[in-house]
Amino acid sequence: MPDIRLGAHTIRSHGAKVARVHMHDWLILLLLGVIDAVLNIIEPFHRFVGKGMMEDLMYPFKGNTVPFWAVPLIAILMPFSIILLFYFIRRDVYDFHQATLGLLYSVLITGVITDAIKDGVGRPRPDFFWRCFPDGKGVFDPITGGVMCTGMKSIIKEGHKSFPSGHTSWSFAGLGFLALYISGKIRAFDRKGHVAKLCIVFFPLLLAALVGVSRVDDYWHHWQDVFSGGLLGLVASTFCYLQFFPPPYDVDGWGPHAYFQMLAESQTTGLPLTGHARSLTVTSSEIESVRIQSQRGEETSSFDQSDTSPILIINGTEGGRRQ
Repeated sequence: MPDIRLGAHTIRSHGAKVARVHMHDWLILLLLGVIDAVLNIIEPFHRFVGKGMMEDLMYPFKGNTVPFWAVPLIAILMPFSIILLFYFIRRDVYDFHQATLGLLYSVLITGVITDAIKDGVGRPRPDFFWRCFPDGKGVFDPITGGVMCTGMKSIIKEGHKSFPSGHTSWSFAGLGFLALYISGKIRAFDRKGHVAKLCIVFFPLLLAALVGVSRVDDYWHHWQDVFSGGLLGLVASTFCYLQFFPPPYDVDGWGPHAYFQMLAESQTTGLPLTGHARSLTVTSSEIESVRIQSQRGEETSSFDQSDTSPILIINGTEGGRRQ
């Protein structure tokens, strides 16, 4: 692990520069937000629901244990608070910016995919009967046998959005990203066998799982909806995290790619770092690890020492023979 004294790259000194580099990423992020909002407004596909299909759709219509407004708090605000805490500890704007951008991308990409599938599939929720017939009196088409709902249109619309679970996918997207972020920061996979670190890493995932369980308990989702939503959120969070950070088990898994690229560029150009960057102390081993990315984690120094000795001996013996 390189000996680094952080605090050289703060929001005040380098924040604007880092944000300008990723300006197009922020614009695309806004576009994803607009797309997700549109997907929530449009009418979903109304899948055919017949009288013989009501057996699994007659669960009670009840409220949410985890309300809709709480999902952004769990999936975005909670992970962001941890990211902000690490910024105050390390004062590294590269880590703060990349983690924030990766978190938002993880949640919004998941949200767009989730809502697009919801609208396209139109699977009825387990409580669809009571959404469709709030008075408990079923009305069906005499020819097709399909439902002829008498409930409120907004409630019926929401009743066709069972697959996949948005609560679960958002929670696993945000808290899954947080789990990866924490595992890199505390070096959970440093091969030293500290299982307590894994308990810290698993806590966000446990919280996300409990959100998913609440969706089944509230009869808003079938178990397949929750399972698919959780898987979708985990996959999206993993892809987004690896876009900005090395894998948590990597020797450089504690920092973002942009930070190491900045170190490599400053070493290559030979230009001194401006502002507070003078307070940054970087050893030669870190610069070397940045230069030879493909050889991360390999103990090259030990192999070099073991290889040079035989060469010297051979050269020495050959010199002796020539004499």
